[in-house]
Amino acid sequence: MSAHSNFSYLWYLFYAMKKQLPDHIKLGKKGEDIAVRWLEEQEIRILERNYHFEKAEVDIIAYNGRQIIFIEVKTRSSNQFAEPEDAVTKEKKASLYKAAGAWLYERKMEGSPIRFDIISVVLPKSTGTPEIKLFEGVFWQL
Repeated sequence: MSAHSNFSYLWYLFYAMKKQLPDHIKLGKKGEDIAVRWLEEQEIRILERNYHFEKAEVDIIAYNGRQIIFIEVKTRSSNQFAEPEDAVTKEKKASLYKAAGAWLYERKMEGSPIRFDIISVVLPKSTGTPEIKLFEGVFWQL
């Protein structure tokens, strides 16, 4: 684990213990929890959450019986200004590729069928009912 990753993890633990996480972190975690429950309802098996490699991270790694799926979850309290999925930048895609490659390498699973998905979660404050959208195989190349 790099010094930066170690610092980030310690920062997260400190604030988690104090229950003073910034609102955007709480919202993101809640969105990831909702996405996991939704995936499980679709009979998709969760292999790992929040996998880190150096500075790269994958929110959810799952398996649908055919492919390993690397999933980025984007959560917003509204889509008034933009859709959550629009926040997946070229840099984030590169980070996902890097983390996915490391995850596969560590498990000697290179060459396995894979897919990169985005799950968009909008949690309107007015209703509290999540709006979930799955975008399958949304990117392969940078």
